[in-house]
Amino acid sequence: MPRASEGQPPSTQPPGSTTGQGGAASAASEASAASPASAPGVTSPVAGQAEEGQSPILHLSGVLGIAVHGPSGEEEGRLGDVIARLAGAGTGLAWHPGVTGLVVEYEGRERFAHASEVTDLTYDKAVLTLEPGSLGLFERRPGEVLLGRDLWARHLIHLEGARLVRANEIELAKIGSSWQVIGVDTSSRPVLRRVLPRRLRRRVKPGRVVDWSDVEPFVAHVPSARLQIPFRKLRRLHPAKLADLVEAASHEEGEEIIRAVGQDSELEADVFEELDTEHQLEFLKSRSDEEAARLLSAMAPDDAVDLLTELDQDRRLPILQQVPAAAQHKLRSLLSYNPETAGGLMNPDFVSVPATASVAEAVQTVKASSTPPEAAGVVFVTAADGSLEGTALLVQLLRASQDANVAVATRYEPASLPPDADIHEVVRMMTDFNLAVAPVVDEDGRMLGQITVDDVLELLLPAGWRRQYGMASSE
Repeated sequence: MPRASEGQPPSTQPPGSTTGQGGAASAASEASAASPASAPGVTSPVAGQAEEGQSPILHLSGVLGIAVHGPSGEEEGRLGDVIARLAGAGTGLAWHPGVTGLVVEYEGRERFAHASEVTDLTYDKAVLTLEPGSLGLFERRPGEVLLGRDLWARHLIHLEGARLVRANEIELAKIGSSWQVIGVDTSSRPVLRRVLPRRLRRRVKPGRVVDWSDVEPFVAHVPSARLQIPFRKLRRLHPAKLADLVEAASHEEGEEIIRAVGQDSELEADVFEELDTEHQLEFLKSRSDEEAARLLSAMAPDDAVDLLTELDQDRRLPILQQVPAAAQHKLRSLLSYNPETAGGLMNPDFVSVPATASVAEAVQTVKASSTPPEAAGVVFVTAADGSLEGTALLVQLLRASQDANVAVATRYEPASLPPDADIHEVVRMMTDFNLAVAPVVDEDGRMLGQITVDDVLELLLPAGWRRQYGMASSE
């Protein structure tokens, strides 16, 4: 029998809506009203203890391997897996993924039963409108996954908590006339459930269940899935959080995250800046010199130089030569400094205006600058010979009269550092003068770059501090 493409269960929520923590509970509530009994004595994992004789929730582990009956009522096969179409797979219809069919094991072959051909599904059996022998052979379709083989006991991204969780159990609920995937149990209780005899599994109560709308699965390993993690979901997370996820994931999972954020070159660069050196090198290894050069060009110069210095010499030069001329000049200049000195720590991008500029001109210079926001909060005021004369905080410029000279917001004779100052001198000066940004000047007092406090903290913190304090842990 050919596999029908229609019959996808309609969504009970509009695409893009957010259920929050109560999403699965509302799904369970709707299912309870729509579908009376399906498994006596089983606790609803999301909505709480079900009434006696009623439970609209089914654990995936409880239905895999159950008997499959045709209309004759005789046992004809076994349920091998449950097929679902993930939200965002191209239809845009399902917020909770709809179950599109079952894989039925019959006479040593896998056959496909469309969801519309399933009249009953319980922990004891699945009943079809057709005899299993008349079903067509199972073939994977783009956008579909097998819940047992592809998602069960695998990592997923918990978007709200920005951490990895393991789908130790997958929860199914009947919403109206169709079955949907409503959540995953990330606790250890399902592990116990799987090792118990089937008759005792229902006694194991659910643990920590996360609504499906709050998780995103890894799908690159799924044959013919043609899916990837939705970029629109990942872009809500801070680059540091994304880096934590990459570091906690396997290499394949990390690559999937990197590929997804790669749709935005700036975000990809920000994530790479947050990765530890080991993972930076790991993911740079699979890229061509041209791709690596493009990535380095989008990174902050000081972070790009840190990464370049970690590369093998035979690869460093070919990559550097493919970096655009302007960015390459900055990188070569920074490479000449010891990485643990002010010159090695500084970012050569900064905002400066001449002492003759007005407040309005200084503000406009900030607006037109490509300097990162965290480094554009201080405007450096220079004398006629180019030497550093003072600093002006952006907030003070915004508060001052726009027609006034920049001098009204300038603090003169600022503390500065030579490029060869060691890390201890940098920390001491920034602490003594309570600086979030420190200027680095040459022997003539001309600006070379600036050091931000986050650069100093990153160097001082011990290696692996994210993992040590649980920021990159997985469940």
